[in-house]
Amino acid sequence: MRLPPGISSKEFSAAIQQFEATVGKDWVFTTDADVALYRDPYSPFRGDEAQEKVPSAAVAPASVEEVQAVMRIANQYKIPLWPVSTGKNLGYGGTSPVLSGTAILDLKRMNRILEVNDRNHYALVEPGVSYFDLYRYIQENKLKVWIDPPDPGWGSLIGNTLERGGGRTPMHDHFAWQCGMEVVLPNGELVRTGMGALPGAKTWQQYKYGFGPYIDGIFSQSSLGVVTKMGIWLMPEPEAYRTGTASVPRHDDLIRFVDTLAYLRNSQIVQGMFTVSSPLLFYRRSQGGSILDVPNGPSVVEMESMGREKNLPYWSTDLRFYGPTKVVEAQWQHAEEKLSTIPGATFTANLAFQLPLTADQYDKVILPEFGIPSLSVFGLLQPSAWGHMGFSPIIPMSGEALFEVLKIFGQAYADLGVQPRDQVFAFPTTYFARCFVLLFIFSLEQDAETNRKSREVYKRLVQVGAEHGWGEYRTHVGFMSDVMSTYSFNHHSLLRLHETIKDAVDPNGILAPGKNGIWPKRMRPSPYNA
Repeated sequence: MRLPPGISSKEFSAAIQQFEATVGKDWVFTTDADVALYRDPYSPFRGDEAQEKVPSAAVAPASVEEVQAVMRIANQYKIPLWPVSTGKNLGYGGTSPVLSGTAILDLKRMNRILEVNDRNHYALVEPGVSYFDLYRYIQENKLKVWIDPPDPGWGSLIGNTLERGGGRTPMHDHFAWQCGMEVVLPNGELVRTGMGALPGAKTWQQYKYGFGPYIDGIFSQSSLGVVTKMGIWLMPEPEAYRTGTASVPRHDDLIRFVDTLAYLRNSQIVQGMFTVSSPLLFYRRSQGGSILDVPNGPSVVEMESMGREKNLPYWSTDLRFYGPTKVVEAQWQHAEEKLSTIPGATFTANLAFQLPLTADQYDKVILPEFGIPSLSVFGLLQPSAWGHMGFSPIIPMSGEALFEVLKIFGQAYADLGVQPRDQVFAFPTTYFARCFVLLFIFSLEQDAETNRKSREVYKRLVQVGAEHGWGEYRTHVGFMSDVMSTYSFNHHSLLRLHETIKDAVDPNGILAPGKNGIWPKRMRPSPYNA
């Protein structure tokens, strides 16, 4: 057993006994076999026990009152707690903590759907509610609302929202669609945000802001409280859905292509998530090349010639439209009109459905685009063979930025002596309206040397991205301090503010120490930001 730093076996045993008295002995886990289930199954630290992120125990409360009691016990003994709910969190550390020896606060038993309102289109849920759970509830009760599941749908709505995850429908920016929280603070005190602070409030899930400073944001990607209830805005079931593919033939078309897509997205004409991909670059990758611009790679002229030979566009995207039939048809026509100003642009009208889907249509679509949770997309990652580690810098929504990204990261791989085709695939996607998330996923073959090299590559890419103004929006638990250190404006004033708030709200430093690089005072690295 890996004990929390500075905690004796006697103190730890006393805390465990009190946890058992609070939640029941069956819901406190201390055996090696049980605790192993909370380790990252595809850890990039596999083979390096000194750096592996290993919890000490797990405690699973079933109610808000039990969460409060657990927090008070943790404060008494200074036992660090790492909150998790349901889902896998693969690519970001699973359920493992930043600090080895931390006890896992497992919220899966808190799985009630408290309300779904299809008149004002919202839900109120606990952290153990998965996207599958809420979808099933909506279907069983014949409610006319949609959710927005990520790929896959086994995760917690609250957990994914707090990590600022995304999906595929018009609701894809999940934190933007949350409304009202109930939070247990590190000292065990219970607060409700927004209108929920008003006793008997009728609009807790309808108006975000309440009165006074808006504080919900400090509980996202945070170690300042345990969210035990959250409101989620939902979307009325749309009447129709349409998708179409737009493609352009030349390398430099990307600039006008992305500018036009940005106009369509920011004008709310294109509503769902879209991805800009390169059929030509992915063909090159299938032939042993790279989708990045690496030194000594083929020239633009050579690539465009290959595109003409293989009848492949250089750049392509699928656009999605939701709403009344007449509206989505008009939106697709308007998008085609705008993009057709690019010489050589081509269009394919793909799917057009009246909703809801019929039984024979389910196997023709990507289910999350219709608010239906699925596991099929994630299956492409073959988790039985290898793991993955997400790297997701935010880049401007412009073709120039994407060209720079492909060139800069291609050079970084060359400098590291790594073949990018073996390590990474990338595509820019609009989880957020006015910028791209460029997604890299590293293969981890689960041997110590491969993992060590992948960690070196990851840290270098974080640095390279930051040097060019592209910051990570989310990261694996093993690299949270590395990413936070890049947000260094004015001598790390943002981190110093985070630390000031952390010390005020959690003076004993018991909740998620080290999460997103924010450490409590008693554990803070020295020298500062080393």
